Amino acid sequence: KIALQLKATLENVTNLRPVGEDFRWYLKMKCGNCGEISEKWQYIRLMDSVALKGGRGSASMVQKCKLCARENSIEILSSTIKSYNAEDNEKFKTIVEFECRGLEPVDFQPQAGFAAEGVESGTVFSDINLQEKGHLSSSYNCVQVQSKN
Repeated sequence: KIALQLKATLENVTNLRPVGEDFRWYLKMKCGNCGEISEKWQYIRLMDSVALKGGRGSASMVQKCKLCARENSIEILSSTIKSYNAEDNEKFKTIVEFECRGLEPVDFQPQAGFAAEGVESGTVFSDINLQEKGHLSSSYNCVQVQSKN
């Protein structure tokens, strides 16, 4: 598993979160077999489900590596999606985890589709684009998650 961690400076807002099953997680992927990293940003969504070969279930994305031709997959673990709150300010917090089968995210590019709420007013701010400066400053990490077995 790979966790995507967010570190942000929230000002007067809390409960920053991705919205909907069509939210696009823009990632750069690395092949776990040969180490090839995609040049282009690719997105995966909860609503997408691709069957794995041999009837081994499904994944959010299945992709054949351009370099080594290995078929790899990645799945968004919906139960791990978390919001980033005012009390998380300036700390890295895991906001989602991915089950990686040969396809590992190495970078994240936030785009539109986030929402947050005013700390005092409770006003909902929808369709926040984290690429636009001004809402908040943020940084990201993709880290290996240790199994809890």
